[in-house]
Amino acid sequence: MGDNTATKNQQLHHHQVFDFSVDMPPQGGSKCFDDDGRLKRTGTVWTSSAHIITAVIGSGVLSLAWATAQLGWVAGPSVMLLFSFVTYYTSTLLSACYRSSDSITGKRNYTYMDAVRSNLGGAKVKICGYVQYLNLFGVSIGYTIASSISMMAIKRSNCFHKSGGKNPCRINSNPYMIAFGVTEIIFSQIPDFDQLWWLSIVAAVMSFTYSTIGLGLGIAQVAENGKIMGSMTGISIGTVTATQKMWRSFQALGDIAFAYSYSLILIEIQDTIRSPPSESKTMKKATQISVAVTTLFYMLCGCMGYAAFGDLSPGNLLTGFGFYNPYWLLDIANAAIVIHLVGAYQVYAQPLFAFVEKTAAQKFPDSEFITKDIKLRIPGIGPYNLNLFRMIWRTAFVVITTVISMILPFFNDVVGLLGAFGFWPLTVYFPVEMYIVQKRIPKWSTRWLCLQTLSVGCLMITIAAAAGSIAGVVSDLKVYKPFTASY
Repeated sequence: MGDNTATKNQQLHHHQVFDFSVDMPPQGGSKCFDDDGRLKRTGTVWTSSAHIITAVIGSGVLSLAWATAQLGWVAGPSVMLLFSFVTYYTSTLLSACYRSSDSITGKRNYTYMDAVRSNLGGAKVKICGYVQYLNLFGVSIGYTIASSISMMAIKRSNCFHKSGGKNPCRINSNPYMIAFGVTEIIFSQIPDFDQLWWLSIVAAVMSFTYSTIGLGLGIAQVAENGKIMGSMTGISIGTVTATQKMWRSFQALGDIAFAYSYSLILIEIQDTIRSPPSESKTMKKATQISVAVTTLFYMLCGCMGYAAFGDLSPGNLLTGFGFYNPYWLLDIANAAIVIHLVGAYQVYAQPLFAFVEKTAAQKFPDSEFITKDIKLRIPGIGPYNLNLFRMIWRTAFVVITTVISMILPFFNDVVGLLGAFGFWPLTVYFPVEMYIVQKRIPKWSTRWLCLQTLSVGCLMITIAAAAGSIAGVVSDLKVYKPFTASY
């Protein structure tokens, strides 16, 4: 997914607990404050583009070569272009909903949920919340699987190198998932871990590191092969059955959707932009630049990976290079993935942690177990507020995501399912519905019909992608016994 969402404090609900806005003079009436009483925003087209690019280019890029291999040289790049167009278009609709009722002087919405609340309200806010939280839960599982695969790739390449290729170096994934889980249990106890400013810089550097190494190795492999692998129609029937090809092609749609998803943080990035010109105008330009750059990068990674491996393109590009030299370069790339995902897991989990803790505190305000902080002095770190409920709930969350990852350690299927699940509701349905309300588009007008057609078309793609991913999990489970994954 595009998932460096570390880049923009993805506090999907932190802003909603308190409202610090105060009555201020009308816009332009103060040099230090904006119309909502907050300090002047200073973001530009370029800072917003940078935020989006670093948020989008993440571990989703690793499955693009596999997705291209299922679809072939014609459909693969075409589907990527289709998703980039839909993402760009729905992002412009969403950016128009940053301010309610009027895109220049209306009340600001600070998060995606705020925009849904002020435009659609009622049950749709709850549905949006459930979809978001389920998505965040799923991403935590996907990241656990991806990081364990990268840790094993480092171990295997070093083992293979030492034995001179004589040892097949089969490794069980469970110890690596457990190690990742233990790390996350520790980090999850750090309050507001996702707001540490350096986390975004580390995440951005790491994701560009491994994406660029993957691209470079793909180019080198094509040069070594002396030819471009692959075919116009993708993986050939014979390598897989006709039914498998259909399901895999559907799953590839989910993998590509996962790589493009960043709608959840678009409003929060827009909330950093200065005005005039209006924030939605600046955001449209930023989205145009960032989607163009991302699509070019994805095309290069997906197509180079497919050109290098053809029908044998791996589910995770960096583990597909196997044990090629320079093996240390692959180790660097895989280490970068692990470092990135350790932080990204927290960024996705923290809003979910905050929501459960806030809800529990509201329901049981008199419970000391939930509300009482125990003050501890930790040598070298200083005072720490230990909350028993927070400690137990966050640990339980990490344990559950780790156990599910150990039962279903299928990176591609999980990524496809997440892409399918998040794409239609969050990238298409809610932005389209909010835009219709915001711009008061009459029902059954040409514009209304066009927007609804787009939404229904994307729903069909989502259903197909979800079906393909579920079929992938089912076929994997036929040959796999839980807790015994080895590579």
